[in-house]
Amino acid sequence: MPEKITIEATVAAPIDRVWRVWNTPADIMLWNAASDDWHTTHATVDLRVGGTYLARMESKDGKIGFDFAGTYTKIVEHALIESVFGDRTLVVEFLPTPDGVRLRETFDAETTYTIDQ
Repeated sequence: MPEKITIEATVAAPIDRVWRVWNTPADIMLWNAASDDWHTTHATVDLRVGGTYLARMESKDGKIGFDFAGTYTKIVEHALIESVFGDRTLVVEFLPTPDGVRLRETFDAETTYTIDQ
């Protein structure tokens, strides 16, 4: 069984807004970056079981880039999104808290690099 990586963050906003921003291509292009030297240049979302998503990630210097794409396998509005990308799985939980929404993203670690990398 592959090792799992979990990332969590609390967003100080109502669940309906967090859900919308997470699933709207124009918004994804504003927030989806691993670091300040990366950005998302294109995104698509077909939010339904069997639908697909894509986020084109590129370094801001234009030297490298890749498509992060997958297929939705389970959707519970305002609560859960599950998907597969390649042979890996991704689970995103939207957990209401008194301070906003706790986003918990759990995915299979890739096998090319070690878990520490």
